[in-house]
Amino acid sequence: MATIEIKVPDIGDFAEVTVIELMVKPGDSVTVDQSLLTVESDKASMEIPSSHAGVVKELRVSLGDKVAEGSVVLMLEVAGVAAAPAPAPVAAAAPTSPAAPPAVPPAAPVAVAAVAPAATGPVEVRVPDIGDFKDVTVIEVMVKVGDSVKLEQSLISVESDKASMEIPSSAAGVIKDLLVKVGDKVNIGDLLAVLEGSAVAVSAPATVAAVAAVVPQAGVSVGAAPVTAASASAPLPAHNPTVAPTGLPHASPSVRKLARELGVPLDEVKGAGPKGRITQDDVHAFTKSVMSGAAQTRAMAASAPKAPAGGASDGAGLGLIPWPKVDFAKFGPIERKDMSRIKKISGANLLRNAVLIPAVTNHDDADITDLEAFRVSTNKENEKSGVKVTMLAFLIKACVAALKKYPEFNSSLDGDALIYKNYWHIGFAADTPNGLMVPVIKDADKKGIFQISQEMGELAKKARDGKLSPAEMSGATFTISSLGGIGGRYFTPIINAPEVAILGVCRSTTEPVWDGKAFQPRLMLPLSLTWDHRVIDGAAAARFNVYLGQILGDFRRVLL
Repeated sequence: MATIEIKVPDIGDFAEVTVIELMVKPGDSVTVDQSLLTVESDKASMEIPSSHAGVVKELRVSLGDKVAEGSVVLMLEVAGVAAAPAPAPVAAAAPTSPAAPPAVPPAAPVAVAAVAPAATGPVEVRVPDIGDFKDVTVIEVMVKVGDSVKLEQSLISVESDKASMEIPSSAAGVIKDLLVKVGDKVNIGDLLAVLEGSAVAVSAPATVAAVAAVVPQAGVSVGAAPVTAASASAPLPAHNPTVAPTGLPHASPSVRKLARELGVPLDEVKGAGPKGRITQDDVHAFTKSVMSGAAQTRAMAASAPKAPAGGASDGAGLGLIPWPKVDFAKFGPIERKDMSRIKKISGANLLRNAVLIPAVTNHDDADITDLEAFRVSTNKENEKSGVKVTMLAFLIKACVAALKKYPEFNSSLDGDALIYKNYWHIGFAADTPNGLMVPVIKDADKKGIFQISQEMGELAKKARDGKLSPAEMSGATFTISSLGGIGGRYFTPIINAPEVAILGVCRSTTEPVWDGKAFQPRLMLPLSLTWDHRVIDGAAAARFNVYLGQILGDFRRVLL
């Protein structure tokens, strides 16, 4: 057996690229042209194949490493040096391979249809020379009609069986017409878009050099041998580039960059594009739809119950009878609508929490007559401030006081231990056109009623506008779900794991209350406290509710 080095081949004009996936490990057997790792530049991702068949002896790179042409990526044990053809430049090897398209020499950057400098009027943007690939698939459209685009701004992403690449604009201007959509097949010279207004063309040698640099890697062996006809009949590599690999987000470089800027974990985002590819819209939708309990750590997300396509658990994992499958159309007219993304994301978490948490709910009423009168007078006195104090702001402050007195309600289970948190972040459910979201008031113990009210208003507006960030919906230690603006009497809210309790409140009503001598009209607020029986017992829950009611009845107790 001989040991040889597998190196990064000529990857065009890129100085360094980042390793984003390792597809093999020491001890794996690989075949000629089997993909070993995936690298990524700011414009394209590409797979590096093996130039020889053998057994991986040692990996010389890890995730996140920067590599360049000639970098050693791994050591490979082969049957003998003679068994592996002598290294040859990729550009020279490609024409002899019947299984791979000829490579584009990196020394000859790809040209784009030139446009006269400072041209006015309609300007056509076409697919540049992307090598010998034919019928590449449009997997993402990054612009729309009416958008202003800059010179070399990415317009679409296309994908072959080995590489994904972004096609930049050859001119600057406003998109007048867009002629492609996701799923279309495009070739060199196809018209992508028509720009209007002033447009400056990019020089032909520089336009798509970065994008086209991936072409030599597609189906061409690394820094070595011509691929013989025999290799075409070799066993298929274990890695299937047409399927998003488990654990690796399937996304273009620009989408990865956007996710990094927003702090979005791509491995928790479900791609709606072809082959499960994550698009920019998916990243934005994730930030809008993440709610408390939905944006969990990777470990918790992995452990969340999975619901089948029908939207409900079939109960198989619990040993239950299968979920009924009914042809509803035979009973009358029906209309089928996909569930919103927020419901899909939250559904699995809610199901897990409802099934795994032994939840109990205590119902009680709090007399808020005096507190409501104080709230109304406070708003009248501070009309010019622009901040409207709500009852929910008082509830948040009251809950902090109760959580401090009964700290187990502000804890989380960690195996056989309890984590007591010495911070008080209160989540509150906000009703939005896209469904319920749960923004979080951080450090509520350090904030006054006015500051909490102002922050709640800002977060609620962000929620309605779909602009909440994951950070603004995470970290809650206790949650309040209020239906006061809608109605109802009592309900049983589901706990947002890893929290151990949640408070539900409904609309307050004026009721006759006996004061020992006569019935008096009092404003009563319904409270529904749901708690995890593994952490909290019934006596503690009753005390919590009673104490919370006392605070709401006489808010001066917050100072004690």
